[in-house]
Amino acid sequence: MTFNVLVLCTHNSARSVLGEAMVNHLAKRLGRPFKAYSAGSSPSGRVNPFALEVLQHAGIDTAGVRSKSWNEFAQSDSPQMDIVITVCDSAAAETCPFWPGAPVKIHWGFPDPSRAPGDDSAKRIAFEITRQAIGYKILQLMALPIEAMSQTELQAALNLIANS
Repeated sequence: MTFNVLVLCTHNSARSVLGEAMVNHLAKRLGRPFKAYSAGSSPSGRVNPFALEVLQHAGIDTAGVRSKSWNEFAQSDSPQMDIVITVCDSAAAETCPFWPGAPVKIHWGFPDPSRAPGDDSAKRIAFEITRQAIGYKILQLMALPIEAMSQTELQAALNLIANS
């Protein structure tokens, strides 16, 4: 069984894209049963070039990554999500659509690296730090015995990860 993960951020251009790519990369590398998607409530229509750059520099495939609306995943014929993760505070505060399958929801907030002060070099550093911070939480997710967990146990584990 594959566990579907939806990573949300308002514009689906940076943090949520980093989360999607990191889940898919680590799941493949570690042989874990996860498939990630990302979306936004108000998608920008483009992925931040710094997000793509730090992913590619880390050897992570970015093929097919795009900025898209969360409405794509709220349809009855959409992949059923098991976990929905918000990675920005504004998306966490919004009223989300109904997700088919009633997934476990969690908020893992990260500062927006695109708003980091400074020049392009400083922004690259902010994006890399954000990629690593998201990756740390994703690694904890990958270590869970998810196949044997109830939704209540999964929610509790994701809450612990949120606070780590």
